[in-house]
Amino acid sequence: MNPANLGQCHRRRGSRDERVEVKEEVEARVTAGGQGEETRVGGSLGDLSCQPAGVSCQPAGVSCQPAGLSYCPDNQFHHQADLPHHQADLPHHQADLPHHQADLPHHQADLPHHQADLTYQELEKMAQALGQAPPKIKVTMANHGGGSNYGSIASSVSSIGHCNHLDDSTTTDTTTGLFNSEITADTMRRRLKFFFMNPKEKWHARRRFPWKLLLQVIKIIVVTVQLCLFAEQRFNHVNYLWDTKISFSHLFIKNWDTSREIQVYPPAGGPLAVYKQSEFFAFLDYAITTYANIQEDAIGMYEYEYQNGSIVPPFFCTTSYISGEAFFGNNTYFLNNNTTTSCINITLSEVTPGWSTKTFLENNNFTLNFDLLLSATFNFVLKTIKLRVILPYETPECYRMTNKMTFNNYERDGQMVVELQVGARLLNCDGSVHVTSNSDAVSVWRTVINVVTIAICVTSLTMCIRAIYRAQLLKKSTIQFFHRHYNRELSFEEKLEFVNLWYVLICINDILIIIGSFLKIGLETKSYEGYLDTWNICSLFLGLGNLLVWFGCLRYLGFFATYNVLILTLKKCIPNVLRFSICLLMVFAGYALCGWLVLGPYHLKFKSFSSTMECLYSLINGDDMFATFSSTSGKDPVVWWFSRIYLYTFISLFIYVILSLFIAIIMDAYETIKNYYDDGFPESDLMKFVNECTEEPTSGVFHDDGERTIHDIINSFFCCDLHRSRQQDGEYEALLT
Repeated sequence: MNPANLGQCHRRRGSRDERVEVKEEVEARVTAGGQGEETRVGGSLGDLSCQPAGVSCQPAGVSCQPAGLSYCPDNQFHHQADLPHHQADLPHHQADLPHHQADLPHHQADLPHHQADLTYQELEKMAQALGQAPPKIKVTMANHGGGSNYGSIASSVSSIGHCNHLDDSTTTDTTTGLFNSEITADTMRRRLKFFFMNPKEKWHARRRFPWKLLLQVIKIIVVTVQLCLFAEQRFNHVNYLWDTKISFSHLFIKNWDTSREIQVYPPAGGPLAVYKQSEFFAFLDYAITTYANIQEDAIGMYEYEYQNGSIVPPFFCTTSYISGEAFFGNNTYFLNNNTTTSCINITLSEVTPGWSTKTFLENNNFTLNFDLLLSATFNFVLKTIKLRVILPYETPECYRMTNKMTFNNYERDGQMVVELQVGARLLNCDGSVHVTSNSDAVSVWRTVINVVTIAICVTSLTMCIRAIYRAQLLKKSTIQFFHRHYNRELSFEEKLEFVNLWYVLICINDILIIIGSFLKIGLETKSYEGYLDTWNICSLFLGLGNLLVWFGCLRYLGFFATYNVLILTLKKCIPNVLRFSICLLMVFAGYALCGWLVLGPYHLKFKSFSSTMECLYSLINGDDMFATFSSTSGKDPVVWWFSRIYLYTFISLFIYVILSLFIAIIMDAYETIKNYYDDGFPESDLMKFVNECTEEPTSGVFHDDGERTIHDIINSFFCCDLHRSRQQDGEYEALLT
């Protein structure tokens, strides 16, 4: 045990006989040694006055033995009468300090007989304390019934030569709390050891039910059910929008091919584009004519949007340079880089079977100069109602479909890429569904799940924030304790021991799930109009929240030694992996930038910096290597040979060297953890201090009476008359066996 500690973590009942022997030894010294011996002891450790029940009080400036080190016989009360005499001798004793300091080794040899754990430095501090303000006196008392009380009693000397009688009542609450300046080392050890216990050990230590653990288990079940229901709903919505876009592509894009509906890599065909002015107007004529006859031709249920009793007309817009001209004879040009946008409404009543967009634009003096044209768009709006019922996931919904058919000519390469963009906005929709099942009950159950999820997450968030806050209070108390008793500060790593990152993780996933649940309630009740991007935002919150919830399950698996190896291995190897990844990132970035620059124009996978990194990352995992080699264009022999050297060196370096080093780092951490299990884990000074407390959680000594639990708080509100009597003085804690 650390010699600086003033008391041991606990004293067993068997030590009572030793205290009786110490008591008899003190009586023998007082009787046989006489006044001279008494003066010698008083000069070295302070004039010792004995009080009933082993309480020792001294005049101002006289130091006393620590709690539990002196037991005075009951028949020595007459020493109180000698206090004025000792006060008069204080200057004499102060003059004799060097002589008494020289006798300190002799007294140190006698201290083990009094069960003292004092060091030479502490005795020297006691001698130097003479003439200063009287300190608080801590005494360990022995009960007449044979039990023991931990801690000390606060007392003060009101004046020189006058000693206050001590009140040993257990109802006095003068030293309760984490920041009690008189907290003992034993109490601090027990509090810290209890703090670092797992829920099972805390249950045995204080019979405190692991509410947070139970709440997290319930939360995992509830949020998983909520996610499964929402995932089915979201899939139906996204699938409906995709199918609607495919339908509009067939309706409004001329010569649409079904092969474009399947996303494959590499693409089966080139981009959909027009290359002639006649093709451009043919695509426009086809789209406008289809829109004018959508209600008669389309299978789906579509309707125009009305405003002030009339149809909102579609419109055609162009974006082009303001001015510019090219002179091929002398290879000169003039260009005003500023752009302008012009739009014109198309009246549906004018659209006939022989409709010509080119003629319509000429008749309305709408100029279309292809030499300066950057893009052209045909914009139209349709409304639809999805009459589909899939209980409990889906009910009919109303949408406003905003469509834009774009002809992109920004590349100015003679190719205008055609693309149809479809945006959906959810509208308030009134109606009723008559089905055999009870749809209202399904809606109620969905709402109940959402509300229960929010309630559980709010409760979990509150409990975790409370636990984090209390941990910081304990950290502050520990810092003050170590600074006061050991004159040292906690290291940064020791301070991090009081930050439970698992609780921080729980707080983050609770916040994400609460926000996602509120968004989900709004989407399901259709209480507002909003773009369907809200579904993506909601799924983002719920998805990340559930990811962190399930990731947090590793904490509870860590309570078992077998599963804890994985967690400890990850924790051990992460710093080295991060440092190694920084070096790896430099090499990877160099390959990515070089490949993007050299191979970008000649290879499909290197067209952009993002696609280049994705290609290289796939190569590390051995994905599609031959296709990457064979896709390189052989038109330029320099680029072809460079691609071979580039790919061979990258694959060899990253697969055979870097990945092997990654595995070696992880295996080294795993072997280190295995050795820790065999030889013991390294301990910081803080943990060494805590582990000096050897009581088992079931010993019953961890009942901190100066701490209020949630159960106590609930009782204070609802069961005021049923409060159980508890000790309020935090310095007393009974030793339970």
